[in-house]
Amino acid sequence: MSSHEVVVGIGMARFLDPDLALELAPGHPSQHGALQLHLTLDADVIIAAQPQVGLLHRSTEKLFEARDYRQLMMLANRHDWLSSFSSELAIALVLETAMGITPPERATDSRMLLAELNRISAALLLVGTAINDQPALALRAAGTDLQEAATGNRVHPMVNRIGGLAIGPTPQWLDRLTSFADELDAHCAGITARAAHALAPLAGVAVLTREDAIAYGVTGPVAQASGLDLDIRRHQPYLGYEGFGLTAGTPLVGGDIPGRYAALLARLPDSIAIMRACAERLLALGDGPIDVPLPKVVRAPETVLHGEIEGPLGAIGVLLASVGDKAPLRLKLRTPSFSNVQAMACALPGVPLEQLSAAVMSFFLMSGDIDR
Repeated sequence: MSSHEVVVGIGMARFLDPDLALELAPGHPSQHGALQLHLTLDADVIIAAQPQVGLLHRSTEKLFEARDYRQLMMLANRHDWLSSFSSELAIALVLETAMGITPPERATDSRMLLAELNRISAALLLVGTAINDQPALALRAAGTDLQEAATGNRVHPMVNRIGGLAIGPTPQWLDRLTSFADELDAHCAGITARAAHALAPLAGVAVLTREDAIAYGVTGPVAQASGLDLDIRRHQPYLGYEGFGLTAGTPLVGGDIPGRYAALLARLPDSIAIMRACAERLLALGDGPIDVPLPKVVRAPETVLHGEIEGPLGAIGVLLASVGDKAPLRLKLRTPSFSNVQAMACALPGVPLEQLSAAVMSFFLMSGDIDR
């Protein structure tokens, strides 16, 4: 049979009259938004793939230029709705470096704790929906409840400020967090084992080689599954990560669907340990400042500055260009989903059409993060 081309619509792109509407797992966060894949098929096997982005262009980076520095974090947490807290944090850290601000110790420990809670919640949702694992989804819901109790918001926390946080965790909340960590410890091995079993039939499917991962600038668990030992928390420590002895681990080399989920779940033990340590330190610190008082009008000095953190899905980079005004001249984001979706062009050839949904989900992408 001769090859033929099809347009696949994901999420809202299913309403653009595609040849095929691809359904992801129910409740999967990548199902939101809109993404198209232009595929060349030989029978029902993909022989070429080209992701088509831009359907959900949100103009986030242009909106940054029309907002003052205090408002930037509120925009930043919306393009990747799975990494909201981390997206806020990345911008806050770059602005604090530019302005020479050192947040209080309570703010630093609280940020680390909430960043790891964000990382854990994201991993549990991605795995839980992909394999329909109810314990993982229940723990994800509990983690979201904790974020809401700490920040007031379940999806968009909007709690980071230049110089710290809007509000800090209470002793009662820290006790709840410790109980949550205990539950994670009890279920983590089981979730990992069930994921390995459920995904075993997909071994060798949608392989992303180490060379292609480097060529496309892939980061996070997707890169680690392809054999790249990348973790900004360890290689370029920020906040207080250098004091936590993060496990180097051995990068996986399969680069396939099970490998990407294994790399995602391999981060959980470190995240749990960091949350526990931060909670203990915060309880020992007691009451105190959670931010730095700022003037009514905040200005960054004239500078060009880059910073990055390890988000739940990979590297979140921020390039700030300031001319000394109350808004940035330019604020450029480098986030994981764009490189992840482009790398699918290398990984999808050879994948049977019936396994396309599983392959797409394994690249851990949020369409709003692609079209920001």
